[in-house]
Amino acid sequence: MITLKEALKLNKEELVKFKDDLKAKIEANPELNAYISVDNVGDGVPVAIKDNIQVKNWSVTSGSNILQGYIAPYNATVIEKMLKAGLSPFGRTNMDEFAMGSTTESSFYGKTQNPHNPEYVPGGSSGGSAAAVAAGLAVAALGSDTGGSIRQPASFCGIVGMKPTYGRVSRYGLGAYASSLDQIGPMTQNVEDAAILYDIISGHDVKDSTSAPKDDKVSDKLDADRKLRIAVLPKHVENASTDVKNAYEKAIASLENAGHEIVNYELMDAKFDISAYYITATAEAATNLARYDGIRYGNRVEGKNLEETFVNTRSQGFGDEVKRRIMLGNFVLSSGYYEAYYVKAQKTRHMIKEQYENIFKDVDLILSPIAPGIAPKFGELSNPMDMYLSDLYSISVNLAGLPALSLPISKSDNGMPVGLQLIANAYEEQTLFDGALSLEREVNFSK
Repeated sequence: MITLKEALKLNKEELVKFKDDLKAKIEANPELNAYISVDNVGDGVPVAIKDNIQVKNWSVTSGSNILQGYIAPYNATVIEKMLKAGLSPFGRTNMDEFAMGSTTESSFYGKTQNPHNPEYVPGGSSGGSAAAVAAGLAVAALGSDTGGSIRQPASFCGIVGMKPTYGRVSRYGLGAYASSLDQIGPMTQNVEDAAILYDIISGHDVKDSTSAPKDDKVSDKLDADRKLRIAVLPKHVENASTDVKNAYEKAIASLENAGHEIVNYELMDAKFDISAYYITATAEAATNLARYDGIRYGNRVEGKNLEETFVNTRSQGFGDEVKRRIMLGNFVLSSGYYEAYYVKAQKTRHMIKEQYENIFKDVDLILSPIAPGIAPKFGELSNPMDMYLSDLYSISVNLAGLPALSLPISKSDNGMPVGLQLIANAYEEQTLFDGALSLEREVNFSK
């Protein structure tokens, strides 16, 4: 598969042939189930789009039964930016329903396989996007990251996945899960491609009230030789698997070999991250998903009266995990529990953000795991609590609104990719990409 940088240099005739060949390759690999549908928009370089990002005249369902029949009436801001830059939405990729999951098993369209081994999950919720890029069925893709949903599947599938600073990429046209945590980001074959796609989709947007008034570009200033001060987290890695620990040690040695300064730091117990995240995310999800009632758009299951129609539609339209998180969200927002849970979660969130701010007074980047282990086999995370606990390394970045990038470091004993993430201070995307490019060059995963 050619890179995004190379694809942007193709002429019109070459692009037409490339798209035809790509579509044929996708059709020849239906068992992967990375794509829900393939529909080319425009004449540009094809980019796969997660099924929760609005593309005008496409069916956009967030992987859910409740949105079957809905056709997007407009383009998300990121889609408009892509079209202007010579990129074309090429197909919608599979995902966990409403981005609530870590394995892409909860999709209405069935599970997506990991290209490295069909017995293993591709990660979630952007599993379709990650699998498509890893399998050579996409030059690049867009995903969304609420608690690791770009970085974790990127790690499991052996590609690069980047979550921008909250507010750097417009959320206008993104199906909301948790509005204070969600961010759209690039999923690519390498760090340079991620920087190119990030530059295209980022920037201030008046349609998004949380959009930051910043338009800094990074791809033309990438510097893998820049020397940085990087924090590592020895105790934080203790709960990780041997494969992740080995990758972590390899990454540290690679960074030192590249001339970066390594210093030790620690973060607060990850149990506080998980508690604060799942209270915040489910509370916001319960509010955001209240709009799906079968009246305005999507599926409707008729009842004897309006109330019964609401109940029937939501009962049959939502999957188990979505129902579970809506109930959790309504509980923590309910009278008598709001102060005990939601308010405390916001105070904890502030503490998490503050600890990162203190660390970044001394360092440029932080090296961290993304998940406790490699991709699990299908069914291994069937217990919801196990799935929630698997997010312990990824969710604090979203709570603090920071940028982070996942890149592949090594392979496990059974041949599955192992990725790690670099985390930067807010709006320090240039530093993040510079450090990631340096690490990518040293570990040389593609070889």
